[in-house]
Amino acid sequence: MLKINADPESVGLCAKRLARIGPHFQKYIDEGKLAGVLTLVARRGQLAYLDARGNMDVESGRALTPDAIFRIYSMTKPVTSVAAMMLYEEGRFQLDDPIHRYLPAFANAQVFAGGTARKPETVNTERPISFRDLFTHTSGLTYGFMGSSPVDAMYRLNGLDGGTTELSTAEFMNQLAAMPLQFQPGARWNYSMSTDVLGHLVEVMSDQSLDEFFRTRIFEPLGMTDTGFFIPAAKLNRFTANYSKRKDGSLQVADAPETSRYLKQRKFLSGGGGLVSTAADYLRFCQMLLNRGEMGGVRLLGRKTVDYMTQNHLPSGGDLTSMGQAVFSETSYDGIGFGLGFSVMLDPSKAQVIGTPGEYAWGGMASTMFWNDPEEEMTGMLLTQLMPSSSYPLRREMRVLSYQALID
Repeated sequence: MLKINADPESVGLCAKRLARIGPHFQKYIDEGKLAGVLTLVARRGQLAYLDARGNMDVESGRALTPDAIFRIYSMTKPVTSVAAMMLYEEGRFQLDDPIHRYLPAFANAQVFAGGTARKPETVNTERPISFRDLFTHTSGLTYGFMGSSPVDAMYRLNGLDGGTTELSTAEFMNQLAAMPLQFQPGARWNYSMSTDVLGHLVEVMSDQSLDEFFRTRIFEPLGMTDTGFFIPAAKLNRFTANYSKRKDGSLQVADAPETSRYLKQRKFLSGGGGLVSTAADYLRFCQMLLNRGEMGGVRLLGRKTVDYMTQNHLPSGGDLTSMGQAVFSETSYDGIGFGLGFSVMLDPSKAQVIGTPGEYAWGGMASTMFWNDPEEEMTGMLLTQLMPSSSYPLRREMRVLSYQALID
């Protein structure tokens, strides 16, 4: 089980200041806004702060433990991005390659130009969707739950929901390719199923299923023993409940452990949001990245590759706001760029939160989050289970509470 292995002061953190984190989030638990919260801060490869409080689920009153298993949803995306870049390092593709070279169904992609979800008007793409477009969410794809355009509605009409579909990954991709793009590839940034497509490309290029690639190439080498696409029966007692927020702020069960879809392997393996994991496992993944591709004597990526992934790849060095991003979480995206699978801090003053240029991060739909700060040699993580992630400013608060503890 995950345990603190360093005195905070030995890694330049103040124990008294770190101790502010847990009580702050206890207020959310006391007010019935969260069931439980796990927070951690690591620095220089050492875990200096770990706090698990509240419950695995409100109904049973089981205490949240450090080895609890969470739905990490979009924190799957960095894992898929690492998998794809491992293949990039093997020369399997270049970032400007068209994806239809491997997925022919995308060769005739069209772009929505008017009309309605049931009677769309389309035009040809000006250029094909590239691998870079998928990594950076500039492909023109979207999510059905975004609810911001007729293209989103078309996804809903056609049942293109990765969380509920009964299609296989390949079948899903063929149907997705038949939908018009929301905009021309490269024109804008839009959170989307791009990383799901990237995950299927990993399957095609490696000739392995995504779960097998993850297990053999990432999880087993890093010792991530509790991360996967489903929960084995022997681990059910460690699986948390997921909640949604009612209009009055109270919690309602969105996915109960004993009836969850995660209890069995599904045909659709979502590279964009399908994994469950623990704090210990994901911390090892974060440390591998912070070590620039290596962890415990195992190297997954070259250091130059990790440096490249965590640079801002948006056109002209712009931020997400300049790329047309509508806010979908509790944070704005002024001063935040995007790399190959992560958000990248460009300007903390514009972002209006303490941080360091060059830190990279991402979160999940159930309010989970992590960030890595290479300059400070620091990782922060918050794991809970509440949808939507825009419910409360948990991520911003966790960042401030962590950074204010730095003393060297």
